[in-house]
Formats: sequence, structure tokens, C-alpha cells
Amino acid sequence: MSEQWWMYLLECEGDMTYVGTAADVEKRFTKHISGKGSRFTRINKPIMIIAAQPFPDRSTACKAEYALKQRPLQQKLDWAEEWSWVKSS
Repeated sequence: MSEQWWMYLLECEGDMTYVGTAADVEKRFTKHISGKGSRFTRINKPIMIIAAQPFPDRSTACKAEYALKQRPLQQKLDWAEEWSWVKSS
């Protein structure tokens, strides 16, 4: 049985963005905040989760992550408008 995975976009300091994948976006964001998420987010501190899109499995989410990373910033932000993140309670 495969679990749902997410592709997410973070706003980071210095007008930077970060695209990643996770089974639990908020838990992964907490790791990024603590400096244990990725090298990029240790250097460019994350501010907030901008958007996240669900996928049926990790493989599909990773393929989407790669594709989104290839896009220019404006296209990433256009994607984010469709998949805006609302923090769960």
C-alpha cells in the first residue's frame, strides 16, 4: 500500500524558493526550520509553506518536483496560486 506524498514550495529568505517532497509537509517544514531539512534551507532560511500538491506516491511526487524545479520563478508562483497551502489545525 502506498501513502500519499506531497510536492511543496517554500518561501525562503533572500527572495528564494525551495521545492521539495514529503509525506508530511508540516513535519518536513519543521525540519527545514531547525536546520535539518536540506543544505539549501540551512543557508536560505525558510519563512513559510507557500503551496503543496498531493500525489499518490513518492515516485510521482519526485518526478513532479524535478519538473517544477526546472521552471522559472514566475511559473513556480503561478503553480503555487493553484495549490495554496492552508495550515492544518
